[in-house]
Amino acid sequence: MRYLEELSVTEAEKLKKTILSLLRQTCILREKYDPVTLAPSGNEQYETCIRHREFICQYLDVIGCELLHDPQECIFRVVGEGLETERISRTTTIIMLLIKMIYHDKIMGNGLAATVTNLEEIREYGRNSNLLNEKLTTSEWSEALWMMKKHQMIEYPGAVRELEDHTPIYIYSTIHLYFSSAMVNELLEDYKEEEENGAGEEIIPQDAVE
Repeated sequence: MRYLEELSVTEAEKLKKTILSLLRQTCILREKYDPVTLAPSGNEQYETCIRHREFICQYLDVIGCELLHDPQECIFRVVGEGLETERISRTTTIIMLLIKMIYHDKIMGNGLAATVTNLEEIREYGRNSNLLNEKLTTSEWSEALWMMKKHQMIEYPGAVRELEDHTPIYIYSTIHLYFSSAMVNELLEDYKEEEENGAGEEIIPQDAVE
């Protein structure tokens, strides 16, 4: 494309990688947290979105997508019919919902500095809400947490199989984009009705945001 040809080789590569990241993970945040130390640092891809926003919008429009920017949350995200719809399991949906609940409680109670959870707390919320009473396999935890990390909802150190009960899991504010309050209440009611009927699958489009 002519626009890319007019950029330096280095800048063109940054732009290409940023577009691929947007399509793969749907969100790009201004600030990322180191998976080991959980220390915040600037995200170069966010700055790339700022510099080339018009071109990215035009590119995404061709494939049926739209680039949205939330200046308050400092997030770029992609929505639209051009995104691939992901089919996720009922268990993964429940874990996402539990982490959303934890995020909400901590923001309301302790402010932005408190948005860290762990496996023990997630299980506790599951028991208290009666949404997650059974013991999950490593594979089930891996599926849920990896999917959430992929879409920039959480950050954690190392591989999922290495997580211990108290290993910190940082929750990004993007978690509320995937579950509005109305969706939370609807899911809670659905799960109560399904308790006697077994588990199914939920389909959550990547642009199903508030």
